[in-house]
Amino acid sequence: MPIYENLTVAEAIQEGLQVLGITKDQAVIEVLDEGKKGFLGLGKKQARVSIEKRIVEEPAPVEEVPAKPLVEPDPVTTEDASSVMEAAASEPVLLTDLSDEEALAQLGLYLTNISKALNAPALVKTARQDGVIVFHLETQKQGILIGKHGKTLNALQYLAQVYIHRIAKNKLSIVVNVGDYREKRQAILERLASRTAEKVKRTGRPVFLEPMPAFERKQIHSVLSKDAYVQTHSEGDEPYRYLVVEPADKRI
Repeated sequence: MPIYENLTVAEAIQEGLQVLGITKDQAVIEVLDEGKKGFLGLGKKQARVSIEKRIVEEPAPVEEVPAKPLVEPDPVTTEDASSVMEAAASEPVLLTDLSDEEALAQLGLYLTNISKALNAPALVKTARQDGVIVFHLETQKQGILIGKHGKTLNALQYLAQVYIHRIAKNKLSIVVNVGDYREKRQAILERLASRTAEKVKRTGRPVFLEPMPAFERKQIHSVLSKDAYVQTHSEGDEPYRYLVVEPADKRI
């Protein structure tokens, strides 16, 4: 794995990404040495990181399968879904400062219209769970709304949260689910958190996870908050914000 050096970890990472011609979410990064500033030029040590391009052919955490076989081919692909949702996100929002119930009703209509545009019409139902409003999208074409590796569902999640923040008077936390995808995903995230913590404690180096929605990062943080030997924080901008798991004590 190529190694890059610079004054700080951030600069070393940036240099490596530029050399490889990739973005941070496309890379596997390990911090080998955080470096030292030194005193009056003495004892100064550069930061060292190893970077390689992430292998995209790796098995997906969750393979989404439609609940029922599709009888006819679906003319809308994942690429089409992205363009439809970008258009939905750019639509002007005329309503603002709505009550909770009014805002949730508008969001339900918003998600219904997007599902129709994706040729996967869905019946939208809501439920409150632990202070979060869950929008369940019931459809015969779950595969379209979930997308490869859950990317379409996460895009819907991001759009829903942005939309509700624009129209609602109060701050509301939203989760969009199709079938039992989120439940399966939660179990996988808990296993991922445990494996990542073990790697951090074994190597003494931070691990950068792939970008994921805020509520998924919160799930991993919740699991690892019980481990006194690791700590977590988020970096980057939505929807590409990712979680960093690192040693809580450098003497591990």
